[in-house]
Amino acid sequence: MNFLNIFLTGFALSMDAFAVSVTKGITLKNINSKIAFKIAFSFGFFQGVMPLIGWFLGIRFESYIKSIDHWIAFFLLGFIGLKMIFEALESNKIDFKNEAEKNTYMQSIATIDNKEILVLSIATSIDALAVGVSFAFLSISIFPVCFSIFLITLIVCFLGVLIGKKLGSVFKNYAQIVGGVILVFIGISILNEHTHFISKFFY
Repeated sequence: MNFLNIFLTGFALSMDAFAVSVTKGITLKNINSKIAFKIAFSFGFFQGVMPLIGWFLGIRFESYIKSIDHWIAFFLLGFIGLKMIFEALESNKIDFKNEAEKNTYMQSIATIDNKEILVLSIATSIDALAVGVSFAFLSISIFPVCFSIFLITLIVCFLGVLIGKKLGSVFKNYAQIVGGVILVFIGISILNEHTHFISKFFY
């Protein structure tokens, strides 16, 4: 497995995490480089570790992993996305005294904790677990490959958060809803990649 193949594999695996990183950049308030790095590191870490786990599991669990990985990602991303949407819609029902109070409330829900970062990291790296299973059949040095995937994902996601931060000013008060919708669609997209359920509606 040459450098180009490793780079393309890492880049492809990082795309879901990149999209989620942009989403969090859009929705989070007062985001800075430290928070961006924290999110990117977590995404990169799991993208790098999951192939290693898949590599150790090998062929014995290949069919099992591939049968559930997309469902896990779909439910985790869908849950967080819908939670973001409902929280934003709920804010419209609250009788705020003034705009400052509303902004304070929106800022309180537009945060991310370690638990949410963990869930999103797992959800966006499940595919990498299945890829790691395929690595078990290749004559490769798994540790350099996993480190390369980690590094590529970290860089891509760090940039994604910063890009999202720029876009956040465009969506303003609708950022939380937009972010939630994007997460739901990413989950649906991952599920469709494996099941092609959308195309079945047209046949």
